[in-house]
Amino acid sequence: MIVRSFKDIEGTDRHTRAATGTWESKRIVLAKERVGFSLHETIMYAGTETSMWYANHIEGVVCVEGEAELTDDETGQKYTITPGTMYLLDGHERHTMRIKEDFRCICVFNPPVTGREDHDEHGVYPLLTEPEPEEV
Repeated sequence: MIVRSFKDIEGTDRHTRAATGTWESKRIVLAKERVGFSLHETIMYAGTETSMWYANHIEGVVCVEGEAELTDDETGQKYTITPGTMYLLDGHERHTMRIKEDFRCICVFNPPVTGREDHDEHGVYPLLTEPEPEEV
């Protein structure tokens, strides 16, 4: 059993910030836990815009605070995301988030991330893995 809080991981290597300065993420469950998914709290900052494309992952997101406009870059469809709204990128959709007010969400990734990822120039997280544990 694993029990930890987001507060426990503040300032550790599980607390990451985007090179662009548009978001920070507390990654409470990572690939090294070997449970088949990763779980994060992410805050995207008001007034920012981030284009993403999870070509290697499926992401589910639940907004718990703030407001954002989500644009499906492939169709042009726009959605207002507010507390209690979920979106699921089950088709690896290219998308853009325009943050109206600080946006706090809980995210789940499959396959799980390692905690070292950041978006590349295409908005993609690379598919990083953890080494297999040595047998004893």
